[in-house]
Amino acid sequence: MTHRSYTLRLPAGELRLGDEPVVMGILNTTPDSFSDGGDNFSLEDALSSAERMKAEGAAILDVGGESTRPGAEEVTAQQELDRVMPVLDALRETNYGLPISIDTYKAIVADQAIEAGAVIVNDVCGFQRDPEIADVAAAADVPVIAMHWDLKRDRDKDLITEMARYFDQTLMIADKAGIPKDRIVLDPGFGFGKTFEENYVLLNRLDELLSLGFPMLIGTSRKSMLGKLLGVPPKDRLAATVATSVLAYLKGGHIFRVHDVRANLDGLAVARATRYGAPPPLEV
Repeated sequence: MTHRSYTLRLPAGELRLGDEPVVMGILNTTPDSFSDGGDNFSLEDALSSAERMKAEGAAILDVGGESTRPGAEEVTAQQELDRVMPVLDALRETNYGLPISIDTYKAIVADQAIEAGAVIVNDVCGFQRDPEIADVAAAADVPVIAMHWDLKRDRDKDLITEMARYFDQTLMIADKAGIPKDRIVLDPGFGFGKTFEENYVLLNRLDELLSLGFPMLIGTSRKSMLGKLLGVPPKDRLAATVATSVLAYLKGGHIFRVHDVRANLDGLAVARATRYGAPPPLEV
């Protein structure tokens, strides 16, 4: 499948999405995320991880302060802000140099994160839990990532059809808030409200969602869909994550949200060379 090309305009500069895969590094400032909970809970550790992912080739850094793993306790907006704001402030002071995304479904967190330098809003609830987050993004004129997470969908109906229906509602909220279509990225939400089997159906049929006409973010990194297939814990799912990134890229995916930047970039480079032709060889 040939990749559709998009230009995501940022407050300063732009991000081109097409056949060149874009990797987003995950920076969870939480004590309880399913894979890296506690790894970046201190400011020093968070900044070290941010610099490592930048050095490995990440194009975007996604900062989040609330775990969305199954069974995780919700945190208040203030708790979330207490976790992410010191990191955002420090990254701004050090002129970090990469676009920063704020991973939140709360409007107040998104608003303050943007004030601190975030230039993308990444909402796992697709604007359907706190629709005011769309108003915040529109007022700041920043791009948004809207994920599918629909616990109320009709499971007797076709998965992709139901996902398209959900995204129709998300896009209606975005349009009402005044977010232009060229500021929107969709995320199919691997692992969110889907059975083990449905995640693989989704991966196989990802190209059907791309017919909606928006760039697609893929988030399969270390997820239980891999652990349940292989019987391994989160930090032993690197090879499987790279496999899903490559498969999703070949289906037309654009942005890949991962914990392990370098390995995924390597796998995606092989996939791109295979699909579009190898670039000039590098010295070894």
